[in-house]
Amino acid sequence: MSFFIGNVKINGNLSLGPMAGVTDLPFRLLCKEKGVDLVYTEMVSAKGIRFDNKNTKNLLTVNDVERPVAVQLFGSDPDILADVVRQIDHMNFDILDINMGCPVPKVVNNKEGSALMTNPSLVGEIVNKVSRATKKPVTVKIRKGFTKDNINAVEIARIAEHNGAAAVAVHARTRDQYYSGKADWDIIRQVKEAVSVPVIGSGDVVTPYDAQNMLTQTGCDCIMIARGARGNPWIFEQIKAYLEHGELKPKPEFIEVMAMMLRHCRLAIEYKSEYTGIREMRKHVAWYTSGFPGSAKLRDRISEIENIKNLEFILEEYKLSLIN
Repeated sequence: MSFFIGNVKINGNLSLGPMAGVTDLPFRLLCKEKGVDLVYTEMVSAKGIRFDNKNTKNLLTVNDVERPVAVQLFGSDPDILADVVRQIDHMNFDILDINMGCPVPKVVNNKEGSALMTNPSLVGEIVNKVSRATKKPVTVKIRKGFTKDNINAVEIARIAEHNGAAAVAVHARTRDQYYSGKADWDIIRQVKEAVSVPVIGSGDVVTPYDAQNMLTQTGCDCIMIARGARGNPWIFEQIKAYLEHGELKPKPEFIEVMAMMLRHCRLAIEYKSEYTGIREMRKHVAWYTSGFPGSAKLRDRISEIENIKNLEFILEEYKLSLIN
C-alpha cells in the first residue's frame, strides 16, 4: 500500500514517530533497513534554528538513504516558524511537520506543543503561514485534545487541512494523559472521517496484531510507531510480514540483538563522537536488552560504559552466560 503526502509518495503505511533523544539519524537508518516507510526527526526548536544553535542544527542532518524524511518543528509564533522554514527549505528533507502534541511541561508552559490545541485560531495561522513559506508538504501532529474536557482533534484537523496541511497525525491520548492509560483509537477514526487528507494513527501499537487492529478500526492511511520501536527496529519488518503475508516473525535471538546494538553504537560514534555516542547508547542498550534473563544486572553494568570496547566486552560476557 502506498499513499501521497502532498507530492511525496510514501511506499507503505508504517512510520517512525518523532521522539526526543531517540529518533536521531543512526536510529532512523536502522529502522529504515528494517522496513519503515516514513521517518521523523527528533523535535527541532524553531527558535534554536533561528538563533543558529549548533546542537539544534545537528538535528536537521538527513541521509538520502533514509528518505522520505519529515523534519518536525516546534514553536508557537507563526512568523518565526515561517521564517525558519524559508531558512531550511533548501535542505534534503521531504516533509515539514509541526508539533502540536508534545505534552512535556517546559514545552507546554511556553505555549508550544500540545498547548497549541487550546488555541484553534493560532493553529490555523501557523499552518497557513508555514504552508505559504515552503514548497514541501506541511503536516501536523496533534493529540486527542488537551484535557478530557476539551476533545477537539477533529476541529483542529479540519482547521489544519483548511489552511494547507497535507496530512494529520493523531496521537490518541489527551495531553493530561501523557502516555498513560489506553489510547482512544476512535478519535483517529473520527478525524479520518472528517478530513480528506491522509491521517496517520498513533498510540499503543506494539505488536503486529495492534497494527492490524488500528487499520481495521480507524481506516487510517498510515500507522505511526514511536515507543514501540525503542530497542526494537525489527517491529517494522514484523508488522509488514503480518499485514502482507499473515506471517508472525519470531523475536530476534540475543546474538542478533547484540549485533544490532554494536552496529547502532558504531553509527552513533560515527555521527556524534565516541564520548557522546557511547553515553547516548546507554539508554538504547537498556531498551534492546529488556526482557532477556538477568538483563537488569546487565543494564547496571552498561550504565557505566565509557567506550565501545567496554560495551563489546560486557555484551560478549553476557552472551556466554546465556549459552552456559
